Amino acid sequence: MASIKVKFRPSTVDGHEGTIYYQIIHERKPRQIYPDYHVLPTEWDDCRSMVTVSQRSERKPLVLSIRERIRWDVERLTKIIRKLETDGLSYSADDVIDEFHRYTDEYSLFNFMEGIIAKLKQNGKIRTSETYAAALRSFRKFRKDEDIMLDCINSEVMEAYEAWHRSRGVAPNTVSFYTRILRAVYNRAIEDGIIENRNPFRHVYTGIDKTVKRALPLQTIKKIKALDLSLHPTLDYARDMFMLSFMLRGMSFVDMAYLRKTDLSNGYIIYRRRKTGQQLTIKWTKDMQLVLDKYPENASGYLLPIVRNPGTNERYTYRNASYNINRSLKAVAKMAGVTIPLTLYVARHSWASAAKSKGIPLGIISEGMGHDSETTTQIYLTSLDTSAVDKANSLILSSI
Repeated sequence: MASIKVKFRPSTVDGHEGTIYYQIIHERKPRQIYPDYHVLPTEWDDCRSMVTVSQRSERKPLVLSIRERIRWDVERLTKIIRKLETDGLSYSADDVIDEFHRYTDEYSLFNFMEGIIAKLKQNGKIRTSETYAAALRSFRKFRKDEDIMLDCINSEVMEAYEAWHRSRGVAPNTVSFYTRILRAVYNRAIEDGIIENRNPFRHVYTGIDKTVKRALPLQTIKKIKALDLSLHPTLDYARDMFMLSFMLRGMSFVDMAYLRKTDLSNGYIIYRRRKTGQQLTIKWTKDMQLVLDKYPENASGYLLPIVRNPGTNERYTYRNASYNINRSLKAVAKMAGVTIPLTLYVARHSWASAAKSKGIPLGIISEGMGHDSETTTQIYLTSLDTSAVDKANSLILSSI
């Protein structure tokens, strides 16, 4: 069986850092791995073949970090050798080193996540791939672009990541959002047999806090609807998209953007939510048609005037439109005397709140999307007769 030794090569210049390296010996043939760790001669204990540091040293955090990385590397090398032995095939010290480098290339967090993101895109899960990419960018920023091996992720790393976010004033739900994605990646690595579970997320928050209500009362919705914005076409368009979202039972903007003309048939919109895949049916009303008639017919196959030019980057167009509308809604809010930040998502919360205020049973609209989990709300909606929801929507729209 191959053996592993941690060694230290002093610098040729006195007082300068020397180099840590690993010696792999198998069948009396030694090979070396140089992991790019450097310590001072006083920080190396030759008798115990390990890095050491005094309690009062200014370099203590750095040296302890190097010592921990060495421990992980040796653990990884040991695991590789055991697997080669278990497989029962002949191998050399070079094979151990090749496998170590392959592991480093493939099973670093950054590389592993990039592989998952690529597969998500390939499978058409674009929005999920974007959330994973956002989490990766966040973690890379925290690490100052220094990669980390999957089996080096521990509770200390994750607690430091959480603390880094909090020091920058990031909201707990946002921190939890990134952390849950990292946990999903970590669990994928466990399922693939790459690492053993070290429970690195046990001391960090991965729940969801209830957010501040972002719903507007019906009286305020009426004020927004009644604004004369004829001299401000950009604001008028933003207000129209907001009102359409409200009238369409709080439909999310991404679903509005990708509604096709063929989704409107016999007086009903029938579509699938892009987030959940759930099919919903909404009665198309006169007020909805009046908003649509204000704009030239869409040259593309889409129903609403959001993604208008066929052959363009549709996802970029939708996201750009969302950004511009939300920016314009700030001016609309000021004109209507709305004090909370007005966004397209407020329309969704407002419809739910209006449903609740009208005494509509929770079985028709579960707490107006006020549940901790949106999935729970969608479960309620799925089991309903569409006519009951349409009746509830008519009751709400008659109030504006």
